[in-house]
Amino acid sequence: MKLSENVAGLCRQIVESADLLRVAVHHDVSGTRIIDFGVNVPGGLEAGRLLAEVSMAGLGNISFISAAAEFWHMPGVMVRTDYPVAACMASQYAGWRIAVEGYFAIGSGPMRAAAGKETLFESIGHFDVDENVVGVLETSQLPPPQVCQHIARQCGVEPDALTLLVAPTASQAGTVQVVARSIEAAMHKLFELGFELDRVESGFGTAPLPPVAGADISGMSRTNDAILYGSEVTLWVRGDEPTIASVGSRVPSNASPEHGRPFRQILESHGRDFYSIDPSLFGPAVTTFFNLDTGRSYRFGRILPDVLQQSFTS
Repeated sequence: MKLSENVAGLCRQIVESADLLRVAVHHDVSGTRIIDFGVNVPGGLEAGRLLAEVSMAGLGNISFISAAAEFWHMPGVMVRTDYPVAACMASQYAGWRIAVEGYFAIGSGPMRAAAGKETLFESIGHFDVDENVVGVLETSQLPPPQVCQHIARQCGVEPDALTLLVAPTASQAGTVQVVARSIEAAMHKLFELGFELDRVESGFGTAPLPPVAGADISGMSRTNDAILYGSEVTLWVRGDEPTIASVGSRVPSNASPEHGRPFRQILESHGRDFYSIDPSLFGPAVTTFFNLDTGRSYRFGRILPDVLQQSFTS
């Protein structure tokens, strides 16, 4: 499956509706198409929904929901997919740290499979070879030509065959696309725990949509809290019961001793070094497994509405 090719229609829809979506389309000097979802333009909810679907290579559906009042008093983001490995691990996972000449962004989307530089692709496959490549950048700056050229080289295409969708975390679209990663959080945790990902047939997830923060670090904190303390993920899996029962309890965020404080506090306690935080923290709040072979179900984790309230109002 060619992941970038799969989102060509979505990208065309975004470009044709740029004014309605409040996004802007540019071409840099090397020909790379850059779509701004919130750096110099307002963006919006629908822009964020489409951005999230592009990040999943068009293999997931994103929608907005009314959140359960007992957990939070705000909208939520719902995501579902029947291709969880390709959509979440080969595309949506924010696994590409892009640092070029002082420019920094977190890369996701189909371009990751085109580059294939991350070791996880040795396990999940899904290397992508396509004439045109699409990627998503989480950053507060539009990429300069040297960054576009670097990404194009890594993906094995010319710069004019590259499309980059860009949104800061502290924007409407950026907030939506990060909160839409509830299933991805569960899938990545399963990967880290050594669970066979091809056993997962489908995924469904919800998470609260927090207020847009005034700065990216606050946005990162709120969106992480939305996943860690407010998301619920259901996975339809196959195979033996013992591994589901043993691994399942380690998927939610409460498997970590860091669990229970707003992410901003955890980040500050680590000197703002994101990568020194206990990796076992990064999972959904609640994970439910439905075994398609046996009909049994397992539920692990818990929602922490008090932490959500503290995070979203501070």
